[in-house]
Amino acid sequence: MDLFDMLQNHVGLFLLVLTRISGIFLISPFLGSVNIPVNIRVGTAFFISIVLFPVIEMQGLPALPQRVDQYAALVVAELLIGWMIGFVGYVLFSAINVGGQLIDMQVGFATISVMDPTSGQQVPLVGSFLYNLCILIFLSVNGHYIILSALSESFMAVPAMSAQFDGRIVMFMIDIIGGVFATGLKLALPVLFAILLTNVGLGVLARTMPQMNIFVVGIPAQIIIGIFVIGIMLPFYALFLDVIFNELYGGITAMLRAISG
Repeated sequence: MDLFDMLQNHVGLFLLVLTRISGIFLISPFLGSVNIPVNIRVGTAFFISIVLFPVIEMQGLPALPQRVDQYAALVVAELLIGWMIGFVGYVLFSAINVGGQLIDMQVGFATISVMDPTSGQQVPLVGSFLYNLCILIFLSVNGHYIILSALSESFMAVPAMSAQFDGRIVMFMIDIIGGVFATGLKLALPVLFAILLTNVGLGVLARTMPQMNIFVVGIPAQIIIGIFVIGIMLPFYALFLDVIFNELYGGITAMLRAISG
């Protein structure tokens, strides 16, 4: 049986596979970017489905339901699986924007925001710089293959029509979203500590030299010290991203385990 006959006899299953794969192109880092044309994302999802379908078809899956409402429920479930694979990456990468926003508030860039072309939203200045740098490193180390590899393995861990959504996936989502703030705080901690020491020093200086206008001196000092500390921490930023990329694959694996039947 050639591929055309296989697709012709299993159109319903192929649509389920295509639906799951399409889910990651809605929200995942880089692959779900809004500045990638929709036709390219749809075409990529279609060709990936063609490549993976022969392997998935050999798993001996149960027959498709005959009722339209039951099949529609399966389509929604498959789309949700693909969306959650991309959502795990989106949440972990959002920690960088959280850390950048904390840095901006302390350094003095809180009133400045720029348009992020990958999401179409206003993001903090430092957060945008760190996020775009993260995307470049992510692509340079073939990190997008992590998402595609996890997508392929998801059909082994959670075969089509076998996902079970219960309290485990809810707890997983709560844990991973809660971890965003902790990860963002870890990223911003060196700058926060440096600005704290600067404010303490400015407070002591204001007490010893009352005639000095501390606001004129303090704001430029915070900006200079903040940029200086960011420059120092950039070489260690790659090590931080290595942890993020490892958590990405581990998070997707944990999510698949939570919905496996």
